[in-house]
Amino acid sequence: MAVRVQQEPFDAAAETEALTRGRTDVGGVVTFTGLVRGDVDGRSLVSLTLEHYPGMTEAELGRIEAEARKRFDLIDCVLVHRVGELTPGEGIVLVVVLSRHRQAAFEAAEFLMDYLKTRAPFWKKETFVGGEGNWVDARDSDNRAEARWGGESITQK
Repeated sequence: MAVRVQQEPFDAAAETEALTRGRTDVGGVVTFTGLVRGDVDGRSLVSLTLEHYPGMTEAELGRIEAEARKRFDLIDCVLVHRVGELTPGEGIVLVVVLSRHRQAAFEAAEFLMDYLKTRAPFWKKETFVGGEGNWVDARDSDNRAEARWGGESITQK
């Protein structure tokens, strides 16, 4: 399956190797691994907890993955997003895209990550040293990055 939501850690190298094994039609492979940062705006992060609605989340990620395949003429791709309680340094998201040419692979990876940062149906809560916590909204910089792909048009069909 091209889209997975899971609690378990992922292995970026193994995912990439499995996706490219035996392929001779691939000219570009772009991978992106997002990690949980240990500091947010100068505050020490203890954990990041991600919640979602099973079934709905996978369907929405599958829809945007299909949009990326169509827009960028991808050969293949995989999205892995973790949920549950994660600690600093852990992998939270993996995007691997294959295309005939590097530009399409880079653009598709950026498109997918911009969507995941702003519109994917995950709820994130940061917990800081001292027990203080807050729910996370998309940052203005993330919204600006996502807007270059057409904003609402990528999430409404």
